[in-house]
Amino acid sequence: ARSLPSSPERRQKAGGAPGAACRPGCSRQLRVRFADALGLELAQVKVFNAGDDPSVPLHVLSRLAINSDLCCSSQDLEFTLQCLVPDFLPPIEATDFSERLGRQLVCLERVTCSDLGISGTVRVRNVAFEKQVAVRYTFSDWKSAHEAVARWRGPAGSEGTEDVFAFGFPVPPFLLALGSRVHFALRYRVAGAEYWDNNHGRDYSLTCRNHALH
Repeated sequence: ARSLPSSPERRQKAGGAPGAACRPGCSRQLRVRFADALGLELAQVKVFNAGDDPSVPLHVLSRLAINSDLCCSSQDLEFTLQCLVPDFLPPIEATDFSERLGRQLVCLERVTCSDLGISGTVRVRNVAFEKQVAVRYTFSDWKSAHEAVARWRGPAGSEGTEDVFAFGFPVPPFLLALGSRVHFALRYRVAGAEYWDNNHGRDYSLTCRNHALH
């Protein structure tokens, strides 16, 4: 006689027998056994006496020593940045700035240095409407020179008797070496005449120096 087909329930139990391969989509149950079930201790207790010296592993001691050296040495480290620093104070902060401007008709106000180069502002006497301001600069102590035209920024002074111009020029990477210098002077052309501001014949200069970072 034929046997009846096994029920789905019986086939499922047969497929879940120990050692059977788990098909995709099925989940295998994990067994957890504690140490006491295997005859082992659940915890280890160690008693320390107050007079005993602690036993620290060597790898922990070596790591503590390295961290201590880094901590101590970092206090002695000084981080510096090489940058161009003006060799002069901002002329606009001088007490005789107005007198100087009236005498030479053009005068540097201040300069700033950044990653983009050197920039600054110039003040001139408003002699005529048509005027031109430029900065002449050199990286080779005037063995060669370059010029950059300044842009009109706006009026200044009382009753529009003065104008402010802004200038800027890039700085080549080799000037970031310590001791490198850049010189510049300002030229003002107006009403068919030419006027200069060259820092009383000494030129304006900036020197590459170390600047401490705090």
